[in-house]
Amino acid sequence: MLRPKVPTNPLPTGLVTPPAVVEPTTVVQHPAVPVAPAPARPTIQLTPGTVLALVGGGTAVVLVVGAVLVSMLLAVALTGASLAICALVIRSLVNADTRRR
Repeated sequence: MLRPKVPTNPLPTGLVTPPAVVEPTTVVQHPAVPVAPAPARPTIQLTPGTVLALVGGGTAVVLVVGAVLVSMLLAVALTGASLAICALVIRSLVNADTRRR
């Protein structure tokens, strides 16, 4: 039922040309050309203004990431506390219902 069908290759139609014969070529070695060394990269000079900008940017990134992480932790804590309160209320309702019977 689930047997794959293997396609068969049809016979070629038209003229069949023989493959081209590739003649070996000779390799000629040229003398090595010396490569010029890469130019030296310029050094970066930091001015007091750029240092202050970098420090301020890093501080801002750290504060933003910290605020996001603290808010996520607070959201998890609030969710856990609300679930605990809901569990207490439900337990209290179930216990009160069983005492009345």
